[in-house]
Amino acid sequence: MVEFENPAAFFLLLLIPILYFLRYLKIFRGIAFPVILSDWNGEAFSFHNKSRKIISVLATVFGIASFACLVAAYANPVSRNQKKIFTSRGSDIIFVLDISPSMAAKDIAGMSRLEAAKRAIHALADENSGDSLGIVEMARDAAVIVPPTMDRKIFFDRLDSIMAGEMGDGTAIGMGLTCAAYHLEKSKAPRKSVVLISDGENNAGSINPNTAARFLESKQISLYVLGIGTKGYVPLEYVDPNTGHVYSGYMESEYDSQLLSLIAASADGSFFNIETLSALSNAFNSVSKNESAVQSYIVKNYDTEYYTVLLLVAAFLFALSWVIRRFILQEVF
Repeated sequence: MVEFENPAAFFLLLLIPILYFLRYLKIFRGIAFPVILSDWNGEAFSFHNKSRKIISVLATVFGIASFACLVAAYANPVSRNQKKIFTSRGSDIIFVLDISPSMAAKDIAGMSRLEAAKRAIHALADENSGDSLGIVEMARDAAVIVPPTMDRKIFFDRLDSIMAGEMGDGTAIGMGLTCAAYHLEKSKAPRKSVVLISDGENNAGSINPNTAARFLESKQISLYVLGIGTKGYVPLEYVDPNTGHVYSGYMESEYDSQLLSLIAASADGSFFNIETLSALSNAFNSVSKNESAVQSYIVKNYDTEYYTVLLLVAAFLFALSWVIRRFILQEVF
C-alpha cells in the first residue's frame, strides 16, 4: 500500500487551473510580436494546420504531467510492507506425493488429481508461513526433492514443476513414507507430520507401507493419508515426460480407499477420502489445525520510496515537451 508522507503537497496542483484562469484574463501571457504577411492590398497570410495544434496540445500535456510528477515527488510516496520474522520454530510437514501416471486422471472438479493436490498444498503453505515444508515424490521409487524448508520460493518452484509419470509407473508407498521419516526423525520441531496423497495401492518398492507407518508412530510423527480419486472410468490426459507420448481417453480407476485407510490406522493417524475439492480443502484444514504450533515472531517493516523515480519521470516529460516546442513547433522561448 502506497502512503504519502507530505499529502499537503498536492495543493500545488491547484496552480495549474489558476494559471490558465489568469491567462484567460490575459495575465501572465507570454510576450508575442504579431507579424502580418500579405501582398499589397491582398489577403493576409493565415496558418491553419490541425496537426500543429494537436502537437502543441500534446506538448502542453507533457508539461503539465511533468509538473504533476514533481508535485507527487514532493508529496514523498512510500510503499510500506510488513514481514513476519519468526524467532521460534514451527511445525515440520513433509508431503509424500504420488506422481504415478494415474494421478493425471481428471476426476476432481475437472482437474487432474495431481493438480488438485498441488493447489491444496499451495493454500496450506500460504496459510502456515512459519512451518517448514518438504516434498517426497513417489511412483516406482521414492525420493526427497525438497527437504523441510521455510523458503517458499524454493518449495513452490519445485512443487509447480512436478509432473505425473516423471518417476515411472507404480506406487511405492512404503518407500515414500520411509524417506519422509528419515528426514523428520531427528527434527527438533515441536510437531512433525507426514501427509500422504495417493490414488493407489502399494505395488512397488521393498518396504511394506504398514511397517513404515508404524515406524512413524514410534517416532511420534503424525500421519495423514489422503486417498484421492473416484472409482470407475475416468477421463485421462497425460503426456509421458520421459517419452513425450500423449495419452488421451478414459482409464478404469481401481482406487481402493480401504487399503489406504489401513495404512493410516497402522500409525494411529487420520484418513480422508477425497472425491471433491471441498473434501480436499476440509482435509487440509484439519492438517493445518492439528499441526499448528505456537510461534513467536517480530514484525519488520520494509519501505520503498518513489521520490527518485518520479523526479526522473518529471525530467523526461519536461525534456520531451521542450524538444517538441523547440524543434518541431520551432517556438523561441
